[in-house]
Amino acid sequence: MATPQTPYDAVLHAARDVTKLESALDAEMLGSALLGSVYAIAETDRDAAVREFVTGFLAATARRRIAAATTIRQVFATLVPTAEGTDRVRPGSQAPTWTAQLGRVHLTGTWAYGDVYGDQTSYLATFAYDDESGGSEHALVALVDHNIGITKDIFVGGPAERILDQVRQMCADDELTWFRTEDPARFRGEVARHLAVTDDLSELPGEGSLSTDRALVGARLAILPTAADPTGPAEAEPLSAAERTDLVRRFLAAPEAARFGLDAVDGPELASLHFCLSLLLDHSASFPDADPMRWSPAVSGLFLLDWVHRRAVLDMDDAAMLPRVLRAWARYASRQRGLPEAAATRTDEAIEEMVPEFARLYSTGERRSAATAAVAQLMADGVDPDDPAALDAWIEANRHRLADDGA
Repeated sequence: MATPQTPYDAVLHAARDVTKLESALDAEMLGSALLGSVYAIAETDRDAAVREFVTGFLAATARRRIAAATTIRQVFATLVPTAEGTDRVRPGSQAPTWTAQLGRVHLTGTWAYGDVYGDQTSYLATFAYDDESGGSEHALVALVDHNIGITKDIFVGGPAERILDQVRQMCADDELTWFRTEDPARFRGEVARHLAVTDDLSELPGEGSLSTDRALVGARLAILPTAADPTGPAEAEPLSAAERTDLVRRFLAAPEAARFGLDAVDGPELASLHFCLSLLLDHSASFPDADPMRWSPAVSGLFLLDWVHRRAVLDMDDAAMLPRVLRAWARYASRQRGLPEAAATRTDEAIEEMVPEFARLYSTGERRSAATAAVAQLMADGVDPDDPAALDAWIEANRHRLADDGA
C-alpha cells in the first residue's frame, strides 16, 4: 500500500482489519485507540480536538465504500456522536453482524474505592451489551487524583467480574482503603468533571491508558444518568480569619500539640509557631476541596518538599519549627477525621523521613520561585519590607539581578 497522504488515510490504513474483529467491543476499543493518537498530540481542549477530527474524517471518507471504511465510520460515530455528520453515517453492505450492537450497552453496576486519606478515588462501572453478540461484560475504571484535581488514568477492559473481585479483595486486605457501591449520577459527575480538567492539560500523565481509552470512556459515561446539579460541588469557601484562629486555638489545646511540645512554646519561637500554622492552612486552601484536615504522606510531601519552598520565606527558626508543627497537625487532623492509627503513623513516619531533604532544599534554595528568592535576599540584606524608601532603594540597586531571575 502507498504511504498514507493524510491523517485520515493513515487512520483508514490502521483500521484496515476492523471487519475481522470478533465483536463490537473489540471494534470500539480499536476505534478508541486510534482516536487516542489525536487526543495525545492535541495541545489544549483534547476532547474538542477528537470531535473535530471525527467530523473531518467522516467528511473525507463519505464516498469510501470498502467494508473497512464504512465500518470504522460507524465505530467513530458511535464513540463520538456529537461530531458533525454522525447522523448521516450508514452501515455498509458488507458490515460485520456485530455492527448492529455498537454502543448498545447498559450499566450493570457502579462502585468507588480509594485511600482513607482522600488522596485518590477510583470509580469502577460495569457494562453489558444488550445482545451478547456485542461482546463480553466489561469494566470502566477511572482514577481521580484529588491532590492535582484531575482524572489521572482511565481503563476499559474485562472480564468485568474478575476486575471487580480483584478490587474487592484488594480493599478487604488493606485497612487504609475503602470500597462502596456508588451512585451512578455521582460516578458520572465526578469522573467527567475531573476528566474535563485532564482534557485541557498541556501535558498528560505519562503512564496508563488515558489516551487510548478516552473516547470509549466518554461514550460509556454518556450512558449514566446525570446528577441533579450537573455543575458538581462548589469549591469549598476559604476559612475566615476568625475560623482560622479558632482552629489554631483548638489544635494548641489538643494532646497532639502537647505531644510535640507546641503547647509550651513561648518567646521568639511563638511567632514561628503561628507562622508555620498559617502556612499549613494556606497550603490546604490551595486545593479544590480546601480541607485543612486532609493530610497524608503525599500531601505532606507536596507541602514540605515543594510548596513551602516556592511560596514562603523561612528563617532558621521557622525551618526548625515547621516539620514538628506538621507532624503534630497531621496527627491531630487524622484523629479529627477518625482515621486508623496505622494511617496516622504512616504519615508521621513519612514526614520524619522527609526532614533531611526539606533541610537540604531550605539550605540550597533551589526550589524557590523568583519572587520568593528576591524576598529572601531582601531580608538577608537587612531591608525592612515595610519601609518604602528602603525597599525602593534595594530594588533599584538589584534591578539587573531581579530582571535576570525573572527571565
